[in-house]
Amino acid sequence: MSGEEQFVVSLSVNGTRRPVTVPARRLLSDALRHDLELTGTHVGCEHGVCGACTVLLDGVPVRSCLMFAVQAEHHEVTTVEGLADADGRLHPVQEAFRDCHGLQCGFCTPGFLTTIAAALEDYPPGASISADEAREILGGNLCRCTGYQNIVKAVGRAQEIRTQRAGLSGDEATDRDST
Repeated sequence: MSGEEQFVVSLSVNGTRRPVTVPARRLLSDALRHDLELTGTHVGCEHGVCGACTVLLDGVPVRSCLMFAVQAEHHEVTTVEGLADADGRLHPVQEAFRDCHGLQCGFCTPGFLTTIAAALEDYPPGASISADEAREILGGNLCRCTGYQNIVKAVGRAQEIRTQRAGLSGDEATDRDST
C-alpha cells in the first residue's frame, strides 16, 4: 500500500455513472484505461502535445493525460467508445474514417475522432468544411504514420454524413452555405 490517500470519485463516462477509487493524482487517462478498462483512449507523449489521449469533457476536447480523474467528477466524459449511438451505429466521424481510410496504425485515431466529433458540432448539417478548416481542426493532433490527407478528407466526409442523416440533399446543403 502506497499510503497515498484514496478518493471515491463518481465519473459519468459515455452516459454511465461509474464509481472509481483513485489517488488524488491519478490522471484521467489512467483512470479510464486502468480503472474503468476503457482502453480506447491512448497515451502518447504524456505531455498533452500529441492529442492521442483526447476525450470530451462536457463536449469539449481535453487532454486526459493532463487532467486528474478527480477533476472530471460532476462532468460528462466521452471517450472514443462512447461516440457510436446506443444502437451501435457509428458516429459520422467514425464512418468517415472508415470510408476515407483515415488511419494507419490506429494509435492516434481515438484522439482525432473525439477532436473532430466535437468540432463538427460547430457546423450545422449542410454547412461545408473547407480543407483549410479541417486542417485547423486537426492542428492539435499528431500522427506519425499518415500525411494527414485522408484525415482531412474524413472531416469533410463526416460532415457529408451528418448532412445525409439530417435528411438534407446536396442542393439544400449548397443553399444553406450561400445564405
